[in-house]
Amino acid sequence: MPYSVYILRCADDSLYTGITTDLKRRIDEHNGTLPGGAKYTIPRRPVELVYCAEFPNRSTASAEEYRLKKLSRKEKESFIGEYEGSSTEAS
Repeated sequence: MPYSVYILRCADDSLYTGITTDLKRRIDEHNGTLPGGAKYTIPRRPVELVYCAEFPNRSTASAEEYRLKKLSRKEKESFIGEYEGSSTEAS
């Protein structure tokens, strides 16, 4: 089962990084359409997905989540910008 590492932009423009095996369900939880979410995102709804990547196992996904969480705000914004630029380019 693949794991997804994701970054959300919250309504207050803060960023939240997480890991899941079901990205759609997890975003629905963060936005309150399903029970759950995170203490951090509940008061900062709605959230918007700005980055996601799949990994073959929990170990590699957790390592990437840890790496992303250590980045500064400026580094995360640059990383997201590169991701958004590459995901919208024509093949």
